[in-house]
Amino acid sequence: MGRLEGRMSSQIFDHQQSGGQAALAAASPGRICAFPVPPLLGLPRYTVEWRCPLPPLCTMSGGLLKALRSDSYVELSQYRDQHFRGDNEEQEKLLKKSCTLYVGNLSFYTTEEQIYELFSKSGDIKKIIMGLDKMKKTACGFCFVEYYSRADAENAMRYINGTRLDDRIIRTDWDAGFKEGRQYGRGRSGGQVRDEYRQDYDAGRGGYGKLAQNQ
Repeated sequence: MGRLEGRMSSQIFDHQQSGGQAALAAASPGRICAFPVPPLLGLPRYTVEWRCPLPPLCTMSGGLLKALRSDSYVELSQYRDQHFRGDNEEQEKLLKKSCTLYVGNLSFYTTEEQIYELFSKSGDIKKIIMGLDKMKKTACGFCFVEYYSRADAENAMRYINGTRLDDRIIRTDWDAGFKEGRQYGRGRSGGQVRDEYRQDYDAGRGGYGKLAQNQ
């Protein structure tokens, strides 16, 4: 697949090739000293330090066990798509089993190939849908990444959310599933709503906000 050379189409790119499974290292329970945790192949190693040893599981209270078993990195956020065709309960059920992630705060110049290279480190990608300006049909700073499995999507939430791509901190969130039409920005000017009202200059997202440019 060739590079996009600065232009985007509304075609949905389907990646059937295998990106390889992520290699996750399991840390020993109760370990006191710092230990390396290489979450993904190709990403830098980092360390986690316990300030005190964990008590044996048999002595822990139910509340503490529940807290240790929870994974805040993969929990649902408070955001719900206001354009979702269904009630909140239905949307939440879909979010809890979804293999699709919304990826935001991308540079307008970030390509589909760059996104694939990064997100395939956590598992096999089924498809990537680039977000487009509704009027210009050019990239507008977001995309959807769908994995084959929920586990791989969870790995992306744990280890890719908050990382840097094209010198920008990207953010990921669960998505209930891509539907045709959602690849387009919802702002009045065709891009994302956030870029309508931005007062500061952002070279990676078209300069000043659209409303500020029109003043």
